[in-house]
Amino acid sequence: MRVTVNRKAHFNAAHRLFKEGWSDEKNLEVFGKCSNANYHGHNYDLVVSVTGEIDEETGFVMDMKILKDIIREEVEEPLDHKNLNLEVEAFKTLNPTTENIAVYIYNQIKPKLNQDLSLEVTLYETPRNFVTYSGT
Repeated sequence: MRVTVNRKAHFNAAHRLFKEGWSDEKNLEVFGKCSNANYHGHNYDLVVSVTGEIDEETGFVMDMKILKDIIREEVEEPLDHKNLNLEVEAFKTLNPTTENIAVYIYNQIKPKLNQDLSLEVTLYETPRNFVTYSGT
């Protein structure tokens, strides 16, 4: 029987959506206020969902303390209170859209899980705007 467990997390980060080579006008047209040259921030809410078989001995799909630690080490510490464009290596060349941040988070967490577990990441940029990514 496959069951999904979920862990919520939160981080705050600044970013600027901007495509190198485009004029400021074009960036403003495509990305709106998110292309502000002085950056802007979001209070991101994250839901990490792990699906797998229930272990007969523990009754767990995965130990939630371990998942909590992975999220803290791979997401919260590297991203919280950071300017993504300037302080996170991946986003120095990758536009930090919510879509790209969700894929980044997935790629940070997935290698830390047992191979038999499935992962889905849901990232809320705002209460109304969110992205879900579950791999290729």
